[in-house]
Amino acid sequence: MPQILASRIALVTGASRGIGYATARALAKAGAHVVAVARTQGGLEELDDEIRKDGGSATLVPLNLTDSDGIARLGAALHERHGKIDILVGNAGVAGPSSPLGHIELKPWNDVMAVNVTANFQLIRCMEPLLRQSDAGRAVFVTSGAANKASAYVGPYAASKAALEALARAWAQETASTNLRVNLFSPGPVRTKMRAIVFPGEDPATLDTPEQVAEFIVPMCAPDWNETGKLYDYKTRTLMSFRAPS
Repeated sequence: MPQILASRIALVTGASRGIGYATARALAKAGAHVVAVARTQGGLEELDDEIRKDGGSATLVPLNLTDSDGIARLGAALHERHGKIDILVGNAGVAGPSSPLGHIELKPWNDVMAVNVTANFQLIRCMEPLLRQSDAGRAVFVTSGAANKASAYVGPYAASKAALEALARAWAQETASTNLRVNLFSPGPVRTKMRAIVFPGEDPATLDTPEQVAEFIVPMCAPDWNETGKLYDYKTRTLMSFRAPS
């Protein structure tokens, strides 16, 4: 892969497995130094081994994204070490309960919102100053078709992704006149552990792999990517604009 991200610093959340793991590897292959964030130390170490094998480099950050102070400390540490970041991939997410809304306790609802929405809000707060120090800051948040389908029995997940989309779009508007570009990426059905838990009857062999998906996230992180406030739909390979309901 050409080194289109040489000497760039990329922060990836949920990097220990699935799309985050594959994206971290792909960004490193493209030349970025990857700051890999995840809860599980083992998954991060495995990622580090693969990135090193590919000739890349990574900094491992075992961190639960519900730890808002931890995100703030990470921002301060990155400022001290690098003075900037160039890329933020907000990928970490949880599926939450698959139940009718009336049957869901408050705690599982709060857990979904904490990871899928609040953690990304805290990342925006703490990483925007660093991204603005880049000559071409790029942020990509991983969303889901659930945000607009709002299907039965996945209410907390759907609501959290709809909130994430609104958050990213508002940030894109606020930073439109800067060097920062903020976009959303919707992977559709992908062969991940999370997908298998939510859809246990599905044959994973019929789905694309996280590695295939990651190849389409990398260009959105590159300095020559100029779109902002858009959503890339992997399933249809289409960059979409948001518009008001008709």
